[in-house]
Amino acid sequence: MSKNLVIVESPAKAKTIEGYLGKDFKVTSSYGHVRDLPKGNNAIDIEHGFQPTYVVSNDKKEVIKELKKLAKEAEMIYLASDDDREGEAISWHLKETLNLKENNTKRIVFREITKNAILNAIQNPRGIDLDLVHAQQARRVLDRLVGFELSPVLWKKIKRGLSAGRVQSVAVRLVVEREREIEQFESKSAFRVTAEFLLEGGKTLQAELGERFNTKEEAQAFLEKCVGASFTIDSLEKKPGKRTPAAPFTTSTLQQEASRKLGYSVSRTMSLAQRLYEAGKISYMRTDSTGLSDEAVQKASSEIRKSYGDDYLQVRQYKTKSQGAQEAHEAIRPTDFSQQNASSDYAEQRLYELIWKRTIASQMAEARLEKTTVKIGISGVDQQLQASGEVVTFDGFLKVYTESTDEDGEEQQEAKGMLPPLKEGQQLTLDHLKARETFSRPPARYTEAMLVKKLEEMGIGRPSTYAPTISTIQKRGYVVKEEREGKERRFTELLLKKDKLTEKQGTETTGAEKNKLSPTNVAMVVNDFLVEHFPNVIDFSFTARVEKEFDEIAHGEIAWDKMIGNFYDGFHQKVENTENIERASVGSAKELGTDPKTGKLVIARLGKFGPIVQLGETPEGEEDEKPQYASLRKGQFIESITLEEALELFKLPRTVGTYEDKDIVAAVGRFGPYLRHDGKFYSLGKEHDPLTIDEETSVELIEAKRKADAEKLIKSFDENPEIQILNGRWGPYIKAGKKNVKIPKDRDPEDLSLKDCLELAEKTPEKKKRGFTRKKK
Repeated sequence: MSKNLVIVESPAKAKTIEGYLGKDFKVTSSYGHVRDLPKGNNAIDIEHGFQPTYVVSNDKKEVIKELKKLAKEAEMIYLASDDDREGEAISWHLKETLNLKENNTKRIVFREITKNAILNAIQNPRGIDLDLVHAQQARRVLDRLVGFELSPVLWKKIKRGLSAGRVQSVAVRLVVEREREIEQFESKSAFRVTAEFLLEGGKTLQAELGERFNTKEEAQAFLEKCVGASFTIDSLEKKPGKRTPAAPFTTSTLQQEASRKLGYSVSRTMSLAQRLYEAGKISYMRTDSTGLSDEAVQKASSEIRKSYGDDYLQVRQYKTKSQGAQEAHEAIRPTDFSQQNASSDYAEQRLYELIWKRTIASQMAEARLEKTTVKIGISGVDQQLQASGEVVTFDGFLKVYTESTDEDGEEQQEAKGMLPPLKEGQQLTLDHLKARETFSRPPARYTEAMLVKKLEEMGIGRPSTYAPTISTIQKRGYVVKEEREGKERRFTELLLKKDKLTEKQGTETTGAEKNKLSPTNVAMVVNDFLVEHFPNVIDFSFTARVEKEFDEIAHGEIAWDKMIGNFYDGFHQKVENTENIERASVGSAKELGTDPKTGKLVIARLGKFGPIVQLGETPEGEEDEKPQYASLRKGQFIESITLEEALELFKLPRTVGTYEDKDIVAAVGRFGPYLRHDGKFYSLGKEHDPLTIDEETSVELIEAKRKADAEKLIKSFDENPEIQILNGRWGPYIKAGKKNVKIPKDRDPEDLSLKDCLELAEKTPEKKKRGFTRKKK
């Protein structure tokens, strides 16, 4: 048996590390946290200093049994969980649960899984840092108290099954408030004037007027003044410029850039980064530091000299701007800069390339530019047109990497390239002058990465909490990630060409979005309730202040139980005060008016399965007269839906027509719009509106679905309809009731009998209900 036992958090990490340490070391995994607060109200002893009770989760009992056996046989035990508060807490829990002794238990930490880092950690062990453990414990206890006391309030006053959380509710508030800004935004139009001039050799010069006109009349008056005018280059100014590379990645900036450049969600980015870290390819992926170690800078410098030459090298150290950043940590970087291929997995490799390029670029020379600004005079007109361009005279870091920016909310500047040869006093030939109507844009909805950036800017959350927060608010139905197709909008364009002024109307699509976060109706109701009755819990500055207090606990500056006590008394009093709130006063319902046809009241409210509109009420003693209900459609909110929009919804379900002597009915259900025909359901895509879809299109959809189902079916058995052989995404399989059964490669699906199918199904174990390993919060 090995003399030394090293316990890490994940099996992948264990496998990598064991290869570095040799035969005297056994490296094993705790599979994350081994114990946690139990469910129920006995987890925290509020009366005695908020002391938590921890229990080993059922799915970890075998793990603990095995770890105890290994620990008993080892001479020295190294606790090697991650180098952060969560990792420190895992080590402490392991020590407590396994009853490890002080004299043969050591804590080791490393920020990358390389041979040097692991051997250095073994040679420099320390004890468990209880201040870090207390900081993690404070977060866990506070979040449990908030969730455990607030959630029942939401059940009583709004709807069962709801939940609230200290950071998640603040994130939801940001999404709700942004949606309301967009709803209330009034777009204003203005006219942008651009010109195109013809130059020798078939070249053109684009220019723009520095001001915009508020009305069509003003734009037209300007163009009329330009009829017959001459255009001359009044000035031509060249200035040197430079661009500096971005800092190496933190958790937040990696999530943002992976979203913009690769289209990865926040959780996918963190999952891929975790795998790269555990394979020893990158440094630790939960960090708010932009700094690099001296060793990393030297290795990056060596790679730049080798690949690009000395001219491209410019060593830098970056200082972290975020509050509470742990400067002892490093930015996310490759462990070996000479390695540009780190994984055979395409998604992992793309993320690794991004990290490699960003880190290398951070140590490269600035890009040098030459910026040219041309001012063009118009005879008889005071205003000037302006053209600008830039040319890269030395590419520097741009040879490797260019940082992306969020496009939304701002008009994109046109790419500025090199201007054609020009000189002062040069007369220009106008091809055309154009005034096009443009519209101001509302604030952009958040992407996942933009929301992380906002939380970080406000000092809310830490690198380990961003991804779980974003996932939680979506899983709990407060926020949805969706695409919007956009709407057509008309615009006016005035064109001056050959001294003739014309006007035309055009159309453009506006508001198209992809993977943007929108609040649900439940989120709006819950948010308003919390803002009114628990302002401190959902207050941005309060949530940021709590994060600072966690940092103070980690530095040993304040006691964790005292910090919880300062918060709890006032919070608990507010929870008790909610008993006096009438459920009817909570804004989950809104009277829209009366239906002009029936005179019945129309109400929008939260129903059991989501937001609905209700036509009529059940009069006392007349239980037979039931109200009519309809689901709200995607993008409709209880607080803003109009009476007219609500009445449209009652037109569903509608009979579209008949097919095979049976009605085709269009409707909207829990999972969106659909057709119903002969007891079967056919989902409608976003291109089909249940209010307008016609009989012919409906029949086409029904037939297409039947054809797809028929192609999916390989074989069925009349004597047992529950057994089918189907074509699936990954090839043929047997469907036996609710069980999916693999077909062995040496068996032909067409030749399988009912008996064969039943035997294969019998040998296939029931799918276990998914357990889970608690992830970092």
